[in-house]
Amino acid sequence: MVTGAGSGIGRAVAVELARGGWSVALAGRREETLEETAALAAREAAGSGPGGEPLVVRTDVSRPQDVNALFAATVERFGRVDLLFNNAGTFGPGGVPVEELPYEAWRHVVDTNLNGAFLCAQAAYRQMKEQDPQGGRIINNGSISAHTPRPLSVAYTATKHALTGLTKSLSLDGRPYRIAVGQIDIGNAATDMTERMETGALQANGETAPEPVMDVADVARTVRHMAELPLEANVQFATVLATTMPYVGRG
Repeated sequence: MVTGAGSGIGRAVAVELARGGWSVALAGRREETLEETAALAAREAAGSGPGGEPLVVRTDVSRPQDVNALFAATVERFGRVDLLFNNAGTFGPGGVPVEELPYEAWRHVVDTNLNGAFLCAQAAYRQMKEQDPQGGRIINNGSISAHTPRPLSVAYTATKHALTGLTKSLSLDGRPYRIAVGQIDIGNAATDMTERMETGALQANGETAPEPVMDVADVARTVRHMAELPLEANVQFATVLATTMPYVGRG
């Protein structure tokens, strides 16, 4: 299962998993873009394994009823859930000072990035504990901002720091049930959401400067590697980033 599968990293990961023979359930808020991902995944899956047709489920991960419906549909189609890539997220309004950030904007970022990740992980836990064979894997999409913030990104940064705590707690609590939980922290993958990086991003010293990006396919291959490990092995945290982006020494 891939949330936020309609574009960017979610789409790339869904296609890569389909290429590897996984059965994929695609979740997101825009059905038309999910259908585009499904078509790409189905084309890549041809001849690669027993994956079957991708499942598209329109989902707002911040709504418990939507998440429950997503998991019900996935189990009905495929019988079990072996992998959740908790990817849905939003930056929120960029470049807004803390004192000017509307509460509604803060709440939207928290609901999507943190509450949505929790709701999906909770539903995955329930399913993975009960299915036979028991267990599965959850991979949370963190961010470089789970470690080091960008300027004027308080809501996004706070949720990504919180996601690291969620990953650690889920990983510990999943041990008795063969549920492996890890996190991938991604920096400057080339997607629609990061187009501004190549033209100019605000730096800690107040300047605006272009930043290098990497191919999103490299992120997708990393997620697939994490996903295909046996449950006895786990990548707890992985950082994949454009080699020369300003992260080490960002501030």
